[in-house]
Amino acid sequence: MSAKRDVLATGEIYHIFNKSVGNETIFSSLRHLTQIVNSVDFYRYQQSMRYSKFKQMTIKLRDSYLSGVKDHFPLVEIYAFAFMPNHYHLLVEQLRDDGIKIFASNVQNSFAKYFNTKHDRNGSLFQNPFKSRRIEDTEDFMHISRYIHLNPVTAHIIEVGDLKNYPYTSYQFYFQDKSASFVKTEFLLNIFGGSKKYSEFINDGVGYQRNLAKIKNLILE
Repeated sequence: MSAKRDVLATGEIYHIFNKSVGNETIFSSLRHLTQIVNSVDFYRYQQSMRYSKFKQMTIKLRDSYLSGVKDHFPLVEIYAFAFMPNHYHLLVEQLRDDGIKIFASNVQNSFAKYFNTKHDRNGSLFQNPFKSRRIEDTEDFMHISRYIHLNPVTAHIIEVGDLKNYPYTSYQFYFQDKSASFVKTEFLLNIFGGSKKYSEFINDGVGYQRNLAKIKNLILE
């Protein structure tokens, strides 16, 4: 299905998605992955400085700066992510008006500047605007999280048995101490009653997603 750009409402959860211009491969190394994941973590709050400047600060100054930002300026909550070679998926809740728009714009612009500098490249990196779809209910939330986490398996990049150790999705964080990640795992794990049941749910969807070109009413194309 074609995903339209919703009017993004505060307090609602959305699946947001975007591709690179010309389907160019942009998430091709752990170095790129580290940059984009750290950008997502940084820009989920309203920031008064660029991530590139933040990286130049000492650890002590970073911690001091972030403690104030996290208390007062959250934009979104992150429930799931997947970074594929030429696109990304995020499952996020908007915490303030225009939060998702600000967050996505900052993340994309930050990574584009980084990528263009590294590859001696100019111009836009992501298609504009990003696409979004509101999560309708708990079942919708469950299936979209599975769709996102299974993206590299569906594309035959990895097998499902490797997913827990695959750094390009947030699935790994559902099996770690919650303090180890900025991904909010409690909501989904409470639905399933723990990581074991969620893992079973993920495994049950592999064949279905691989055999279909799209899952109607769920997939953003």
